[in-house]
Amino acid sequence: DFDSKKKRKVAEIYQALNSDPIDVAALRRMAISEGGLLTDEIRCKVWPKLLSVNTDDLPPPPGKELREDNKDYQQVLLDVRRSLRRFPPGMPDDQREGLQEDLIDIILHVLKRNPQLHYYQGYHDIVVTFLLVVGDRLATALVEKLSTHHLRDFMDPTMDNTKHILNYLMPIIDQVNPEVHDFMQSAEVGTIFALSWLITWFGHVLSDFRHVVRLYDFFLACHPLMPIYFAAVIVLYREQEVLDCECDMASVHHLLSQIPQDLPYETLISRAGDLFVQFPPSELAREAAQQQAERTAASTFKDFELASVQQRPDTVLRQRFRERPRGEERTKSISTKPRTNRFVKLVVMGLTVALGAAALAVVKSALEWAPKFELQIFP
Repeated sequence: DFDSKKKRKVAEIYQALNSDPIDVAALRRMAISEGGLLTDEIRCKVWPKLLSVNTDDLPPPPGKELREDNKDYQQVLLDVRRSLRRFPPGMPDDQREGLQEDLIDIILHVLKRNPQLHYYQGYHDIVVTFLLVVGDRLATALVEKLSTHHLRDFMDPTMDNTKHILNYLMPIIDQVNPEVHDFMQSAEVGTIFALSWLITWFGHVLSDFRHVVRLYDFFLACHPLMPIYFAAVIVLYREQEVLDCECDMASVHHLLSQIPQDLPYETLISRAGDLFVQFPPSELAREAAQQQAERTAASTFKDFELASVQQRPDTVLRQRFRERPRGEERTKSISTKPRTNRFVKLVVMGLTVALGAAALAVVKSALEWAPKFELQIFP
């Protein structure tokens, strides 16, 4: 039965590829649905279509001048040298070293052609995935398109926009499971634990390459914010572990930053798709902004005044969090909301949201800086 389903899906993918014009909406549905795009051979054909990249006009091989006087070269070199575990076990050293050189060239090529983009630690984890699946020249074209679209916010001169995206994590969790949300708020764990997940599309934290490319199928077919929804469903999946944890920042951060390797990926992908349709970014933007506004110096000044009398500001601020009135909408469970057929939802997402029809309302708010130990993102 599995083999027959796989054969049918392969046939549907090639039918979409061979139609005139190419049926990109169908390819998106195939990438989202169970099993994703199945093989790297298919990914080589479909990923360019999902990113609207012309495979007949690929960048030329890099020249030596690419590395000369390049301000990012040394940092890229250091990160690539540390990327040994991202290559298949048992790969001959000379082959791996050649791929690492290709990896450096791809990154430098994209940065040179797009001076508005800024390299960040973890970018190479995304690039190496494309390199291993599609080869150097096609990877260069795909990564350049991805860097100017899906990854654009991560490549600003500052991390402000990245922090804005992280601000969506807690409102998603709150909509589905207020108990987990309140526990995390009480622990004051923040969202830094999910930063490396987000900016590497989980490539840095998952050890099995099959799971990484399955997620890339999903993310390439969807809205740029889908990785933060997937991060939320991982936290929600670990509900009992979180609630059983000591309610302090260090304990909860340690638990959540150690991502399990045996996650039920297809179930979580399906749930992330459901949540995106049920709670789109435009509906969460206000809560994400409000959540951050409550932590600004201006909004907490009254608390500070009171605390200055009591000499216990930390207690006052935590009490303010716990006693904040919860609206009726915040207490509704996901199971109490109207639900349409999940497949229909994913089809709608493939046809509209993934094509960029929904506008992002990413608010200009700042994320609270975490203690230094939390910022050690890449072990």
